Amino acid sequence: MRMSNLYLPTLKEDPAEADITSHKLMLRAGLMRNHSAGIYSYLPLGYRVIKKIENITRKHMDASGAQEVLLPILQTAQIWKDSKRWDKFGPLMMRLRDRKDREYCLGPTHEEVVTDLIKDEIRSYKDLPLNLYQIQTKVRDEIRPRFGVMRGREFIMKDAYSLDIDYEGLDKSYQAMYDAYEKTFAECGLDAVAVEADTGAMGGKDSHEFMVLADSGEDQVAFCDSCGYAANVERAVANKELLDFEEENEMEKIHTPDIKTIAELEAYLDLPAARMIKAVAMVADEQPVLALLSGEDELNEIKFKNYLEANQLRAAEEEEFAELFNSTAGFIGPVNLADIRIIADQRLEKIRGAVTGANQKDYHFKNVNIERDFQVEEFADLRLVKDGESCLQCTEGKLNIKAGIEVGHIFKLGTKYSENMGANYLDENGRTQPIVMGSYGIGITRLVAAAIEQNNDEYGIIWPKAIAPYQIIILALGNDEAVAEKSEEIYQELEAEGWEVLLDDRKERAGVKFNDSELIGIPLRLTIGSRSLENGEIEAMIRENNQKSKIKIDNLKEKTAELMAEIS
Repeated sequence: MRMSNLYLPTLKEDPAEADITSHKLMLRAGLMRNHSAGIYSYLPLGYRVIKKIENITRKHMDASGAQEVLLPILQTAQIWKDSKRWDKFGPLMMRLRDRKDREYCLGPTHEEVVTDLIKDEIRSYKDLPLNLYQIQTKVRDEIRPRFGVMRGREFIMKDAYSLDIDYEGLDKSYQAMYDAYEKTFAECGLDAVAVEADTGAMGGKDSHEFMVLADSGEDQVAFCDSCGYAANVERAVANKELLDFEEENEMEKIHTPDIKTIAELEAYLDLPAARMIKAVAMVADEQPVLALLSGEDELNEIKFKNYLEANQLRAAEEEEFAELFNSTAGFIGPVNLADIRIIADQRLEKIRGAVTGANQKDYHFKNVNIERDFQVEEFADLRLVKDGESCLQCTEGKLNIKAGIEVGHIFKLGTKYSENMGANYLDENGRTQPIVMGSYGIGITRLVAAAIEQNNDEYGIIWPKAIAPYQIIILALGNDEAVAEKSEEIYQELEAEGWEVLLDDRKERAGVKFNDSELIGIPLRLTIGSRSLENGEIEAMIRENNQKSKIKIDNLKEKTAELMAEIS
C-alpha cells in the first residue's frame, strides 16, 4: 500500500477525550474515530489489526474442533425470558420493539441464541459433543463508556459455546478452549495470564479470565507469590483472621459530631480502623440489606450480590436511609436496627470492643460486642482482598494485587440454559438429559487496545509482528527521482517475497515521515535517501528497540528476512 493513497488521518497531539495510552494512540495513529460515546468507526490500519487478530483467533478455534457460525445481533425477548436473564441483565441490555410491538434486544452475548438454535436439532448423545463459535458485534449499554475500546457500547467479540453429554465432557471442552486461548494470546504477542473469576450474569460453576497485566487495567488481580494462585479480586479469597479485642465493657453511646467516615472516627477516638464496624447500606432488588465489615476492609459488591442471589444491587441513596433503614446516613449500625436483613463478613464472628453507628445523627456506640449487643444470623466472605494478605490456598504465600485488562473469559455453564430452555438429548438408555454447556469469549477489539498498552513508548505504538497492520514500512526521503524509483523497486520486490509493505511516497518532510512511522508502529522501517542510495545501502530500524543498522541494497531481501526473524 502506498501511503499517498492510504486513508490515515494521524494527529500530532493527544485528543482531549482520551485518558489512557491505548485510547490516545488509537486516535492519534488513525486506527479509529469516535462516532458517539463508546461507539467507534475503524479506519484501514485499525481494521487490518482487527482482521489479523480475528484470523489468529479463528485459526486456533478451528484447530480445537470448534465450527464457525454467524448468529443474529437482533434477538427476541422471549428466549431471554425463557433463560430467566431478561431482568438479570438489567440496564446493560439495549432493548427495542419492532413495528408490531414485539420485544427484542441487541445481543450482548449469545448463549440464548445458541441454546434456542440447537434445542430442536440435537436429539441424541450421538450428536454430541459440539462446539460452535462466531466472530460478531456485541452491544451493551454501558452506563459510563470510557477508555476507548476497553469499555465500549459496541465491540467485536469471538464467542464459542460447547455442548456435551456430561460434566466430564464439559471439562474436556473447557480445557480445549483454555489451551486454545493461551495459544491465541501468545501468537498475538500478548503476555496474558489466566485467573479465577466470577461467573457474573452468565451463571454456571467455574470460570477463568485471561488478563493482560497493565497499569491502565480496570480489573484488579490477586497473585500469590508462592503457590501460583491467581484470581480476580471479585473472586479472590484470603485467610480469615477473626477480630476480637477481648473487651467486655458496657456498651456506651458517645457523641461524635459530624463524624461520618472511618478515617474521621479513627482520628476522633484514637482507635484503629479494625475496631470499627463498617455498616454499608445497600438495596438488593429494591429490598434493604445491611453489610457489616471491619473498618479496615472494603465491601466486595460482586461477592455480596452473588451471596444474595440478587439481580440488581446498589448503594442506598441518602434519602432512603430514613425510609428503608430507619437510620441516618453516616451513622448507621446494627444495634437496635429492626426488620433489616443483616449479613456480616466472617471476620466479625467474634468481635468485641468495637465501635459502630448508633442510627442517630452525630452518635456512635463504643464497646460493642456481637451477640450481646446485636445479633447476626448470616456470615459470609464479603470483603475485597488486600495487597500483602496471606494466601488461602497455601497459607505461606502473600497476595500481590496488580492491574489487568480482561481479554478473554471462559465459563462452565452446566445445565442452566439447557434446563430453562428445554435443550435436551436422549442418552444411551433412551432417557432425556439436559445438554451440558460452556461459554467462551475473546474481546477482539479490546485485544487491540491491550496490545498497545503492553507495547508502546514515548513515540507511539510498537506492534507485535503477528498483528501489525503492515510488517515493513519504506520511507522515501527527499524529492530525488532516483530515490523514488529505487523505493518503488524495493517495494515491489519485498511484496513479491510475501511481505506486507507500506511505502511512504507522500510529498512530506522527512520529519513528518519519521514521526508517523514511529507513531503507527510498523515493526521494520527501511529508509532510503539520496546519500544512502549513492552508497548502495539503506538504513533499517527495528521498531521494538529502535535499533538501527545499514543494509546493502544488493543483499536487501536476505537481510530483511533476517531482521524480521529477530522481531517478536
